[in-house]
Amino acid sequence: MERAQKVVLAYSGGLDTSVICRWLQETCGAEVVTFTADIGQGGEVEPARAKAKSMGVEEIHIEDLTETFARDYVFPMLRANALYEGEYLLGTAIARPLIARRLVEIAEETGADAIAHGATGKGNDQVRFELGAYALNPGIKVIAPWREWDLNSREKLLAYCREHDIPVDFEQQDQSPYSMDANLLHISYEGGDLEDPWREPDESIWRWTVSPEAAPDEPLVVEIEFACGDPVALDGERLSPAGLLARLNELGGAHGVGRQDLVENRYVGMKSRGCYETPGGTVLLKAHRAIESVTLDREVAHLKDELMPRYANLIYNGYWWSPERKALQALIDESQEPVNGLVRLKLYKGSVTVLGRRSPDSLFDEGMATFEDDRGAYSQGDATGFIRLNALRLRLAAKLGRKL
Repeated sequence: MERAQKVVLAYSGGLDTSVICRWLQETCGAEVVTFTADIGQGGEVEPARAKAKSMGVEEIHIEDLTETFARDYVFPMLRANALYEGEYLLGTAIARPLIARRLVEIAEETGADAIAHGATGKGNDQVRFELGAYALNPGIKVIAPWREWDLNSREKLLAYCREHDIPVDFEQQDQSPYSMDANLLHISYEGGDLEDPWREPDESIWRWTVSPEAAPDEPLVVEIEFACGDPVALDGERLSPAGLLARLNELGGAHGVGRQDLVENRYVGMKSRGCYETPGGTVLLKAHRAIESVTLDREVAHLKDELMPRYANLIYNGYWWSPERKALQALIDESQEPVNGLVRLKLYKGSVTVLGRRSPDSLFDEGMATFEDDRGAYSQGDATGFIRLNALRLRLAAKLGRKL
């Protein structure tokens, strides 16, 4: 176990991190500094201050990072149209580099020699927190209690609370049977009966979205304006990154948009089934691809699509602060200069449909695309030589009798 004199703990105020706080104090003999990040998860974060004080913590950091999260992490990822394994919008993964950065910064500010987190030894988050921390401060110590203690059940955690003078009001709380993670981009559910991938999730688990069947019978049409690849306005109203994403969460959720049920491959080697609600992100992904369809050069668009899985894997696996992610980000951001304009979409019973897109930087040429009289715009006869040249290798192979 890493020994430390002063530790910055990623602290939610819940059962797990409160036990970790006391465990660090008593088992490690460390002074604990707590850090609680508000990244749009909903609910109050201030109660964590009182809980930390009751644990004897003197240095307590609670920060509203919602705008930073949306502007510097979510939006750069959306510029890449990032999806892990073709489905997951990376809601949990993209929050971890921000938390890791602040843990390291607060450790430097307070003179702490270590950080600690409550991620388990089976999941991805331990990797994400620690890779981020080491990338930002190679000499930092990291303490991961779940990999060291034997408190591997809720009953054992509660028993520890009773034995070590930790307020046990956690026992009376309305406990979800699922492991949940929420932020401004998404909310996730894992564990419990979801561990059977054949079992349909109960309707009661969903918190942000109505079921598509119960969504309004009248569709909602919205318009999203983009500037250099980022959404900047909704229905003509300019909003901050966090404000725009929060509003789309409300609108999308009300129309049943953004539910996902998927089995993913964790970086640590196992498969995991999870359910996710990402209403605003689902709408923005559809809209961003729509505005790119008229503004990006063909080869640039195809190159982005080829690189996207690699980029998404880097985020999922915890390499946000790696040189390769930064290099990919530079290429992606360069591609977004002409991605400006307006997209009109319809939200209806769980679906998002593009109704129109327009841009002052559009590459769409009606004169070339038309099926009507195209004199002067495009010579259809030029296609003959184009096809013959591209068919050359196929014709040669056929003459030799090779099977393709």
